[in-house]
Amino acid sequence: MYKKIEQYGLIGNLETCALVSDDGSIDWLCTPHLASPSVFASILDYEKGGRFCIQPVDRFTGKQVYIERTNVLETNFTTESGQATLTDFMTPVYELTELTGKPRSLFRKIECTAGRIEMKLQFSPRFDYARVVPMLENFHGGILARGGNQKLFLYSTKQLRANTREVATTMNLHKGDVIWFVLSYDKMQTFSPGECEDLLVRTIHYWQRWAHTCDVENCVFRGPWHDHVVRSGLVLKLLTHPATGAIAAAPTTSLPEEIGGVRNWDYRYSWIRDSSFTAQALYDLGHKDEALEYFHWFHRICAKKKHPSEIQIMYGLHGDLDLTEEMLGHLSGYMNSRPVRIGNAAAKQKQLDIYGELIEAFFETYRYEKGIPQDAWKLIYQIADYVCDVWNTPDYGIWEVRSEPKHFTHSKLMCWVAIDRSLRMAKYCGFDAPNKKWKKVRDDIRDAILKYGFNKKMNSFVQDFDSTYLDATALLIPILEFLPPDDPKVQGTIEAIKNNLSHNGLIYRYNGEDGLPGGEGTFLLCTFWLVDVLALSGRVDEAEELFQSILQYISPLGLFAEELDAVNRLHLGNFPQGFSHIGLINSALYIGKAKGLQQIGPEPLGMELKEMPL
Repeated sequence: MYKKIEQYGLIGNLETCALVSDDGSIDWLCTPHLASPSVFASILDYEKGGRFCIQPVDRFTGKQVYIERTNVLETNFTTESGQATLTDFMTPVYELTELTGKPRSLFRKIECTAGRIEMKLQFSPRFDYARVVPMLENFHGGILARGGNQKLFLYSTKQLRANTREVATTMNLHKGDVIWFVLSYDKMQTFSPGECEDLLVRTIHYWQRWAHTCDVENCVFRGPWHDHVVRSGLVLKLLTHPATGAIAAAPTTSLPEEIGGVRNWDYRYSWIRDSSFTAQALYDLGHKDEALEYFHWFHRICAKKKHPSEIQIMYGLHGDLDLTEEMLGHLSGYMNSRPVRIGNAAAKQKQLDIYGELIEAFFETYRYEKGIPQDAWKLIYQIADYVCDVWNTPDYGIWEVRSEPKHFTHSKLMCWVAIDRSLRMAKYCGFDAPNKKWKKVRDDIRDAILKYGFNKKMNSFVQDFDSTYLDATALLIPILEFLPPDDPKVQGTIEAIKNNLSHNGLIYRYNGEDGLPGGEGTFLLCTFWLVDVLALSGRVDEAEELFQSILQYISPLGLFAEELDAVNRLHLGNFPQGFSHIGLINSALYIGKAKGLQQIGPEPLGMELKEMPL
């Protein structure tokens, strides 16, 4: 029986992540890294995928909570005879220096907290996306799973016995009884209960030190959504990869945008667009290091390129270029949603908007530090000059359509942003730049957007030049300062999108063709964009009402997938999705700022000074 996507919690160690269901089953884990082949994947095939499950034998209810301001997950079980708590966590090995030399491990602690309870364990790893069924053998006080090029070692404070394909056993616990399970995947090592407890305490302290806090009474993030902002920051942190500075879009692949549909994509990579947005959101929460590490990573990537045209829209978390898309026909997919994909063919697409998003992220981050570094300016200069040459060519756009390329209005807008921000940086940092050329191209792009990207009959900006299709990216026009929020064209666009791309207040991405069959859910980031532009327009009550209505759909753990089925109130798409949590953070920022609360970090886009205050 498949669980709803929103019935999962996320744990991780800043290298990889695992999904844990509210019935105690780890149904998704890739080792050693996020984009490595899976060792548990029952979320993508209930029968074949493999799992690591600890749950009561008798009928039970399960409820999950995170230990406050951490990524340590508790699943609380209740049966007629007793209660137990399952605690799941992974140690952030790159951050806890005292763990150097320790194996990469996932820890599971089961404790009976009341009465008595009989628990069952199923450990059935399936390597390489369930293409390899490993052999299990008893080894040095634990279980060694070996198959292909992968190994797992399961240690427990309870004696375990394996058959050749899985471990299946039961455990009788009384109040106060504790059993530890440690799953290691880079080397074999046993742990004493005291060592496990110590690592749990250290991991809790690490996350609580890292998590965002509001230190002033009227902080912009204070309010009924403060805990959601904190949780969103913790999600985004799990998507970062400190070993390189890269940031993943999501920890999963092929969770469907429509149940039974074909829109199932692999998001375990670092998109320039998504990563730039994530870096900005983390920076706004006060986590400067993660933002700057991303830009350092991107510098290293670009240092290997001779020309901006060679920059891909996405990379592997270690800078991998080859993200060849492959369909795994042996997996049935989540709730029979096929195909299951690994890799992503969009990596080779031409998407002009990425240049604006990257330069905007540089602009919004570095200007609040010590200015733009010279080596960063060299890259920005090259990109801006390249944009001048290609802005008027078609591309595949932000939504990575699988149809023919078009002159997407959003792509032109982001080309305008790339040149506009480059001009600002050149002026206020005193950098040499072809100002006359760049200003002319900036004006040409602006004229083209206003002439061809706005449909007078619809009184709205449209998806692509001279079309009649709407696209929620038009909500970014005032946020990016292309037009003021009170401009009639902006207000007309808001109303057109609310009236034509909305269901129960939630916003779809667009209504044009994209070269794929089937449909999708409402897109959370787009709905948050509507919140932002309403707040920016002075329609604060509407913005706050919409924001609160979105939060009604959030999972019990405060997590969001990429999309929502607004009819059946189901989460859709990869989970949890960085874009969605970026949107939540930004909307809290816009509403708080519009209500006059104090912003500690940078001003929200569109609410800042028009010039660059260096």
